[in-house]
Amino acid sequence: MSHFFTRRSVLLSLAALGSISLLAGSAFAQAWPSKPIKLIVPFPPGGPTDTASRIVGQKLAERLKQPVIVENKAGASGSIAAAQVAKSAPDGYTLMMLATPTLLAPHLYKKAGYDTVRDFTPVATVYDLPIVVVVNPQLMPTVSDLQKLITHAKAQPGKLNYTSSGAGSFGHLSMELLKQLGGFDMQHVPYKGGVPAITDTIGGQVPMMYADLVAALPHIQAGKLRAIAVGSPQRVSMIPEVKTIAEQGFKGYDAVSWGGLLAPPGTPKEMVARISGEVRQILAEKETQDKLLTAGAIANFQAPVQMGQRMQQDYVKWGKVIRDKGIAVE
Repeated sequence: MSHFFTRRSVLLSLAALGSISLLAGSAFAQAWPSKPIKLIVPFPPGGPTDTASRIVGQKLAERLKQPVIVENKAGASGSIAAAQVAKSAPDGYTLMMLATPTLLAPHLYKKAGYDTVRDFTPVATVYDLPIVVVVNPQLMPTVSDLQKLITHAKAQPGKLNYTSSGAGSFGHLSMELLKQLGGFDMQHVPYKGGVPAITDTIGGQVPMMYADLVAALPHIQAGKLRAIAVGSPQRVSMIPEVKTIAEQGFKGYDAVSWGGLLAPPGTPKEMVARISGEVRQILAEKETQDKLLTAGAIANFQAPVQMGQRMQQDYVKWGKVIRDKGIAVE
């Protein structure tokens, strides 16, 4: 009889402990956030990732009633910041704005220090950043669409140059994929950053570029560059007359740079769900959409599961291009 009571008392004690830990967990989630949240941006101030982080961070601070402090930590395509976040405490007080270069950095840098797919908790996608093929209209007066560019390239195999914001940049990878699919060749002339690359494309040192639309748009509008194709699956509102690559003979072609919030691995699900829900509402506001559009980004919310799937798919897809073309950055 005493054995029964002992066993029963142990079971009751365990049940009570379980209830206490559940209550503690929910109390912890309810008490969060009780101090400022750090939002790490893996790039310098002023770019679209930084601007999007500040727009969303400010709105998130208003909703969570705690400051969201944006901290820029640039270097090695964002891998320095990402390696730090991967090792941060999973307490809901550290977030990072992932962007495509940081997602792909472990393919390009031998010592990136993290596994993109395994070492983070996806929270929410925030924006898409369209990319666009542009030509210098003085140097290439007859090239008004993608097929004319390909004809031009095939007439002088390997002699036509194009540029991007750097070796291993998303523009570089996207053009390499297009070359592979289209069976034509061009030489990549890497620059250190989008601004010098665009400057030299306008100046005629390089005849064409695969550029971030945000950086190229003012020059397209001024007539200094001609946009001939966008990488997104759908046309973009900033240049609605420019056809997609998919529309110009490459069905299924999809090259979109994007950004979204990540948390360290093991961040409690309640906190992730809360932040994700707030971001969904922030991105549904027209004011937010307009501010992002001004920065050249298109608001695009995806929940944690969908973001995780997108990370996995892009990591595999662009990793194959990097390996096939032997692209490395050190």
